[in-house]
Amino acid sequence: MARAWRLAVSAGLVLLLGSAPGWAEVIAYPKKGQSQEQFEKDQFDCHKWAKGQTGVDPTKPPQAAAPPPPQQGGAVKGAARGAAVGAIGGAIAGDAGKGAAVGAGVGAAGGAMRQNQRNQQAAQAQQQAQAQQQAALAQYDKAYGVCLEGKGYAVK
Repeated sequence: MARAWRLAVSAGLVLLLGSAPGWAEVIAYPKKGQSQEQFEKDQFDCHKWAKGQTGVDPTKPPQAAAPPPPQQGGAVKGAARGAAVGAIGGAIAGDAGKGAAVGAGVGAAGGAMRQNQRNQQAAQAQQQAQAQQQAALAQYDKAYGVCLEGKGYAVK
């Protein structure tokens, strides 16, 4: 029963290794004439070992959160704030309407720039998270390949 379970898990792992993009870039060939059953057992064992060494389990989806949608409305919010401040300043100078119009224009430009900066920072954070994920998967692949080489497979 345990052997059947292990073969089923190994077969599932083999299917995952063959179909998942972005990881399991390791290709192995049995140098010592290992059987398919032995190869599947070795793959499973090396997966467990590489996971333990790196803390990465490529059979599970990454835990990264979805990127937030780009923020919108910065120019409108900035214009509203600018108009309010401009109206106060214009009222002091004797023309609240002109002050509100100038404030709205300045506020809209500032709000749009702040929104754009926040969107760029979010995109950079997402790219950095993806790069870290790729590096972790590369470490897993390296550990997995080292294990298979130790078990007598030619690995590329």
